Amino acid sequence: MPLLETPLRHAVFSRRIIMFGLLFFALYCSLMLTLTWHDRELQHQQLLESSSLTLQKDLNSHQRLLSSLLPFTQTPCDSIGQELSSRAAIAGDLRTLLLVNNDHAYCSSTTGAFDLPVSDISAQVDTTQDSDIQLIKGTSFQPGKPALVMWLKTPGSAQSGVLTMMDLTLAPYQLMMANHPEITGIALENHGNAMTSWQSQLTPLNRLPALPLHRLAVAGYPLEFTLYGSHLAARDYQLTALGGIPLTLMVMLIAWLALYYVCDPGKQILLAIKRGEFHVEYQPLIASASGSAYGVEALLRWHHPRQGMIPPDIFIRVAEKQNVIIALTRHLFQLVARDAKMLCQHLPAGTHLGLNLSPLHLEDDSFRQDVLKWVATMPENHFNYVFEITEHIMVREKNAEAIFSWLRQNDIRIAIDDFGTGHSALIYLEKYPFDYLKIDRGFIQPLSSDTLTSPVLDTVLQLAHKLKLKTVAEGVETREQEAWLINRGVSHLQGYLYSRPLKPEGLIRWFEQHAALKIAS
Repeated sequence: MPLLETPLRHAVFSRRIIMFGLLFFALYCSLMLTLTWHDRELQHQQLLESSSLTLQKDLNSHQRLLSSLLPFTQTPCDSIGQELSSRAAIAGDLRTLLLVNNDHAYCSSTTGAFDLPVSDISAQVDTTQDSDIQLIKGTSFQPGKPALVMWLKTPGSAQSGVLTMMDLTLAPYQLMMANHPEITGIALENHGNAMTSWQSQLTPLNRLPALPLHRLAVAGYPLEFTLYGSHLAARDYQLTALGGIPLTLMVMLIAWLALYYVCDPGKQILLAIKRGEFHVEYQPLIASASGSAYGVEALLRWHHPRQGMIPPDIFIRVAEKQNVIIALTRHLFQLVARDAKMLCQHLPAGTHLGLNLSPLHLEDDSFRQDVLKWVATMPENHFNYVFEITEHIMVREKNAEAIFSWLRQNDIRIAIDDFGTGHSALIYLEKYPFDYLKIDRGFIQPLSSDTLTSPVLDTVLQLAHKLKLKTVAEGVETREQEAWLINRGVSHLQGYLYSRPLKPEGLIRWFEQHAALKIAS
């Protein structure tokens, strides 16, 4: 993402924030629904355990009742009928209690003495077993209402014992699950049939839904509770979404602020300074009269760890716009001072050292202190300093003259850089006493072996001579350009024809090679 492309940067921010928000929302919903799923799993298991325990207690109570009546299976109904009715009344949910002798029910708590084979009452009950429980479709008095038949055999007897038919409803268990809309039904299964919460009649097991949520047997009895539905209800999705939306918006805002802080161009520059991503390269300056190197221009370079080299015209413009140009210039001073300790051992005394400064720094109250501090860190009496000032930002007139005067008093020369690219160049030339006029490469590049004429450049050079300004031509790349400029009286040359900007080690080698060539010639 190139620096200074603010609309694109904000568009990329927006896309990233939206994608991040959607991802966060998806992860949040997935996490919350997963946690809810596990919570529901535990709740459903607990509901079945509670239902099973409740039914088990009821059945245990009835079984104790039947056990207490086993001694009376040989007693005539006239003698035990009243007691039988009292016991049934106390139990509450029993339809009837029956005494059975030789596989025939002979005494009922509701009708008294009678004689009926057990198979006529319930064909499924096996009176040869010590105990049995069966779900039946109904009884003679309530044929359409399912009941639970419990049989208990008298020890040592032949098909004698106590038989009871109990009213059975799943309503109490449904009430326990009333706060769970994800549960669609519950069934109590027994020997191929089931009583369900959604149908009044018994249902064969093969007609039940195929995938129940949970199953749990009633301990000690051939009964099993089965739970149907889903782990999550519609309201779970709704509540998760309603909780996730404001949280996602808050996280997106935090992410936007964090990205803005990290990716804001001004912040990027300050972070790059802190991380040491800037370095200085030096381009030699050639004196036209002798062809010798008389100085260098210090050029700040930024190697971004992801974007690579950031063009200077971009990050300088950003630094000025974001009000970090002063911090960047101070960093340039520090880097140059660090390099100068090595360069002074190889570059001759009196070498001109040019640095680009922004007018925004010149008019700042800290400028003079910054310059004095920098000069104090430089090798003493080794370099001649030249401050190059671009013209694309106006210097406040009330400060400019005093600043330029102060620079001259401190033996610092002044050059106007990139001449001809701004709207106020002629005003600058006439108003302020510059030492150098640097001619922008845009005037030099059109010069070629075919068209070695430039009326505009001729006019600029004539003006410079009249103002007694030394001229520096930037961007010289061919011998034809060099010859044309020297013939027009340009005093100094700079460009790839002589050297690209070099790091300190490369600059030292270039000076040594250039000096050797001058001696050889």
